[in-house]
Amino acid sequence: MSEHQFILEPYKTPSSRYTCPLCGRKRNFSRYIDVETNRHIADHVGRCNREQNCGYHYTPRQYFNDNATNSFRGTRSIIFTKPLSLKPSSTISMELIIKSLNRIENNHFITYLNTLFDDKTVNDLIDHYKIGTSKYWKGAVVFWQIDHTWKVKAGKVMLYDPESGCRMKKPYNHISWVHSILKIADYNLQQCFFGEHLLDLYPERPISIVESEKTAIIASVYFPEFIWIATGGKHGCKWTSHEVWKVLKSRKVVLWPDLNAFQDWEKKAELLKKQGLNIAISNLLEDFSTEDERASGLDIADYLIRFPYKQNWKEYYSRGP
Repeated sequence: MSEHQFILEPYKTPSSRYTCPLCGRKRNFSRYIDVETNRHIADHVGRCNREQNCGYHYTPRQYFNDNATNSFRGTRSIIFTKPLSLKPSSTISMELIIKSLNRIENNHFITYLNTLFDDKTVNDLIDHYKIGTSKYWKGAVVFWQIDHTWKVKAGKVMLYDPESGCRMKKPYNHISWVHSILKIADYNLQQCFFGEHLLDLYPERPISIVESEKTAIIASVYFPEFIWIATGGKHGCKWTSHEVWKVLKSRKVVLWPDLNAFQDWEKKAELLKKQGLNIAISNLLEDFSTEDERASGLDIADYLIRFPYKQNWKEYYSRGP
């Protein structure tokens, strides 16, 4: 019986680096090869070299698990190269979350939510998503990333305008991380979806994925039949990597991309479908948006807040613009 061992293709010339199937960046993707035949496993089995900005990494083991009848199997056994010893992801104590929930009167983001919803709804959102407050900037919010096992992976600190609900980007972009603020040494940041802790609480509900934490929180009021989670940015928590998206297995998933990200998320949806996920992409914004709205890159929350949240906003759309 012959054996197979797989490694990332060593760099020889620029032609040995390919286009990443996720981010589309040319000459930045390393494919896995069979060391016996020097043959690629598949065009999408490999790792993007843009680890921080893209994070795509689809391993041979994942590929063969997803494609059990692949021709590499059969009479030959498969041996995988032993991965490097990886440092476990760091976590933050739950006590910090509890403390951050006690200063909501100084939270500009919560002040903004109070302009949209009644007190009970806002309090439910705070409890549901564990919306915290930071003293790093006056009025700053903490969006805690808590995984499905209730491990606190990270806390993103941001500042919003209390009236408009827009992020404060001047004189600089107000965004930081709890572990950076606390100067926690050697913190190994491995993010998860914002709102991921809700998945096991509502196992029968379909999942809606948006880009921003703000959007997930607001949309959850209008569409409570979904679990709303956020990637935390265009690439955000590296949600097309197996370690992140595996929590979506056996669930119905709908993507709600921002207007300026539809094509990018459409590619991501196709990529995740190949991994066996039950995933669809909403074209609601594409159908109703104007050219100006497209240029502004509006998201689903920008539309929802135009309508009374206690009424069926879908009726408004049926009337036309």
